[in-house]
Amino acid sequence: MTKPNFSKMSRQELRGYVLAHREDDEAIEALIKRRNPNNPTYPFPQTNEDLRQMEEILKKKLGSSGEAV
Repeated sequence: MTKPNFSKMSRQELRGYVLAHREDDEAIEALIKRRNPNNPTYPFPQTNEDLRQMEEILKKKLGSSGEAV
């Protein structure tokens, strides 16, 4: 069986392929490398203040108090 050309597939087609072929690590990797263009991007923290702000963002996203488990 020949593998499809993942680079020519739309994101939706590739997602469908991955759902149907969950054991195909190459397809999963190709899907992961394609980020959703609508997702926000955050710069890498450069200062302690940046790091604090990133921690707050992650706490809100994860819905946790930020305490270690």
